[in-house]
Amino acid sequence: AGVSSFGISGTNAHLILEESPVAESPEENDPSPGGPTPGALPWTLSARTPEALREQARRLREFVAGRPELRPVDVGFSLATTRAALEHRAVVIAGNADERLAALD
Repeated sequence: AGVSSFGISGTNAHLILEESPVAESPEENDPSPGGPTPGALPWTLSARTPEALREQARRLREFVAGRPELRPVDVGFSLATTRAALEHRAVVIAGNADERLAALD
């Protein structure tokens, strides 16, 4: 895209803008839960009661175990940004799928 500016005093400027190239990272290409990650990822959980917190962890484990195409980074982002922070909280920090599933038990 080109942007031009013509000043009243005779100053002229013209810029040519181009989109920067997109760099692909190995993480974006590997959808497996055990695939490369930027290190240990936090998955945040919260609920109104301790029992509800345990139930949420159980449901999350069930959900993730049945969907190997999910990326841990995406799950962690969704848990951190789309859920309310309630009274009882827990964080699962794990570097691979086995650790995450074990921590959710």
